[in-house]
Amino acid sequence: MAVLNRSKQDRASSKDKSESTEQTILEIEDDHKPGFDRDVTNRLFSYLKPHRRGLSIAVVMMMLSVIANVASPPLIGWAIDEGISKRDMSVLFTGVIAFIVLQALGFIGFRIQLRNMAIIGQTIIKTLRDQLFDHIQYLSIGFFAEYEVGRLLARIINDVNVVREAVTFAAVGTIREVLMLFGIIISMLLINVPLTAVAFTVLIVLMLIANFWRIHARAAYLRVSDSNAKVYAELSEAFNGVRVTQAFARQQHNYRRFSGEINMASRNATERAALIASLFYPTVEMIGGVATGTLIFVGGSLVLDQRISVGVLLAFILYIQQFFFPIRLLAQRYNLLQNVIASAYRIFKLMDFPADIRDDFYAEDLPDIEGHIRFEDLSFRYARDGDLVLKHINLDVAPGSRVAFVGHTGAGKTTMVKLIMRFYDATSGRLTIDGQDIRSVTQNSLRRQIGVVPQDTHLFSGTVMDNIRYGRLNATDEEVVAAAKAVGAHQFITNMPDGYLNEIQEGGAILSTGQRQLLAFARALLADPRVLILDEATSNIDTQTEVQIQQALEHLLEGRTSFVIAHRLSTITSADLIVVMDHGEIIEMGSHQELLDLEGVYHQLFTLV
Repeated sequence: MAVLNRSKQDRASSKDKSESTEQTILEIEDDHKPGFDRDVTNRLFSYLKPHRRGLSIAVVMMMLSVIANVASPPLIGWAIDEGISKRDMSVLFTGVIAFIVLQALGFIGFRIQLRNMAIIGQTIIKTLRDQLFDHIQYLSIGFFAEYEVGRLLARIINDVNVVREAVTFAAVGTIREVLMLFGIIISMLLINVPLTAVAFTVLIVLMLIANFWRIHARAAYLRVSDSNAKVYAELSEAFNGVRVTQAFARQQHNYRRFSGEINMASRNATERAALIASLFYPTVEMIGGVATGTLIFVGGSLVLDQRISVGVLLAFILYIQQFFFPIRLLAQRYNLLQNVIASAYRIFKLMDFPADIRDDFYAEDLPDIEGHIRFEDLSFRYARDGDLVLKHINLDVAPGSRVAFVGHTGAGKTTMVKLIMRFYDATSGRLTIDGQDIRSVTQNSLRRQIGVVPQDTHLFSGTVMDNIRYGRLNATDEEVVAAAKAVGAHQFITNMPDGYLNEIQEGGAILSTGQRQLLAFARALLADPRVLILDEATSNIDTQTEVQIQQALEHLLEGRTSFVIAHRLSTITSADLIVVMDHGEIIEMGSHQELLDLEGVYHQLFTLV
């Protein structure tokens, strides 16, 4: 398994795709088989290495807690036999003080153990989430088309929390329970063998019950985890699409689906897990009661025969009561550790999932470009075994040219600009900028010089100014205002209560669609790109605003290579080159007038408007 905590350079430098890219991430996650996984376990332990000091302190304190618990029953027995039976108050007082001191030391040790492991667990959870967040941001666009956002949240929140719980309570806690169990057994053997035989009988019964519970509980808890992930996915989809839901009055249908299927399945899975737990713990308590009663009967007989003292019998009763605590916890720990391995497997597989688009090992930064873009016999398909979406595209765009892509839906227009952004790589042929194959340069240096205004604008939580400055963080306030003025956004921004400092919630719900698009224009223009891509960028803007933007773009696009996708052909008549596409092929090219004179497909499209 790959080494964790890979740097961006390591992630980007891998030239050959791993075999795992043959499968989807969902298929890879489902590959995990129940049981112990050495690779996953070793990788989990590697997260503990930076915390050796805190871990060592926790282990020492754990040993102190174990000693205090194991040593307490014989001390009580001694105080009863030597103090109460012989009416010696000094011995009784000494025994009570010693018991209190032992309990205090055990309390301190246990508290420090839990505190240190809680700190280590929270630190590890932060590290895992940081690494996941960083890695997911670099995954290819195709990954997000396949992997639900809700599942990502389940990985980053639920699965990471399972790992934290294991580190906090199980990593050292399991050792503590095992040592307590052995300490109790050894102490009992040293005190009295016949009574220990009674305890061993109980131990065997408990182990059989715990094993039965473990098998059924693990399956139940895995169903709970899977059902929770589906709840996350459903919630994410429902809330992201709430506007469409309300527009089509689908609230009741969505509620019935969520309540009757998704949430009901989660409830049923949780109920089954709770039922299994409710059978196990009372059973353990009942066996504990039977064992205590049996021990009192057998031990009482030995006391009456004067073969053991009352203190020894009391010590054994206390040991029996302690006996069930580690057994119960170890049964829980086993299932928790199984869940941890399953959760860690999913986390690491996501963390190791390679981006389809990666910088070549020898990739260099793209210098400042002029904007000369060429498609050279380029073909492309989204899926490995899918149909070609683009077929043998040859297109030479001179620096500073304005190019418009037109054609019916599905013709390949948006795919063309996605390839320019290198969201995908060509299946065959190549795409160059200023003569350089874009696969030979770093993605960051390429995209820094390209601005995009998509049809569906996404705004982030923060101020208006923060959103405009998103693509160029070092821009001054004056430059932000100038960009907003250039695209006609300044007036509506200043009319807002706090102007440029007005807070925008995620998605920009307080703004109209046209206003969000104007902010996207300002954002792209402030980044000062050499290449500008407008993907249906004026489709949601009213005619008056569109005229205003067209006037602003006339001088803002000057000297930049620009690509425009538009269904409203009236907005592209001034383009230097209009490319007509159909089923992934270029069927016509030329200026507006040249294509009209040709009286071909473009002429038909234009005259239909």
